[in-house]
This record gives sequence, C-alpha cells and structure tokens, in this order.
Amino acid sequence: MKSIFKILGFLFAILFLVAAILQYNDPDSLIWIIIWGFAALFSLAFALQKISFMPLFFSGVMALGGFFYCYPEKFEGFEIGGGAIKNVEEGREAFGLLIIAVVLLAFAWKTYSARKLKV
Repeated sequence: MKSIFKILGFLFAILFLVAAILQYNDPDSLIWIIIWGFAALFSLAFALQKISFMPLFFSGVMALGGFFYCYPEKFEGFEIGGGAIKNVEEGREAFGLLIIAVVLLAFAWKTYSARKLKV
C-alpha cells in the first residue's frame, strides 16, 4: 500500500475517533458514538492492512444508505439558527454518514486494487 493511503488511514482513524468523542452531548449519542467508532476502527485496520475489501465495501455502502435515509426533508444547512433544529441535526448526521461512506469506499477501492495487482 502506498504510504499516502496509510497516512490517510491513520488520519481518518483519529478524525473519526474525535467525532465519536464529540457525540457525548448528542440526544442520541450512543448510536453515533458507535457509528463513528466503527469508522475509526475500520480506518485504523485499513492503515495497518488488517481488513479486507468486503467489510470496508459493505460498511461504506451502508453509510451511503444511511446518508439517504437521514437526509432531511428540507435541507437548511449546518448552522444552528439557520433553520429548524430538526432539519439542521438531520443534515449534519446525513453528511457525517456521507463522509464515512466516501472514506470507507475509497479505502475499499484501494484494498481491492492492491489485491488485484498482487495476483
């Protein structure tokens, strides 16, 4: 694996862990701590080359599905006071899942392409 992807794996593991920690005061904090925690764990496993294509791919697809599920009926931005708090919260949650999806799917693609090159 190229070192840039290894660095990205460690970087996103740290960023996702910070995101998990920042969920402590959220009304539905447990589910989001688990989601961000798994994203951090999968990113760390990717950086250490301890995870295969399938868990990364399916987690990325599930996060992408979660993005569409959580996307608010009316997107009003991310800033409190910029719209109804319910819409703002749902928008933040949806785009957090989109970030997770993009990162995990990129890691899955890299894992898959690296496996194909070895054969």
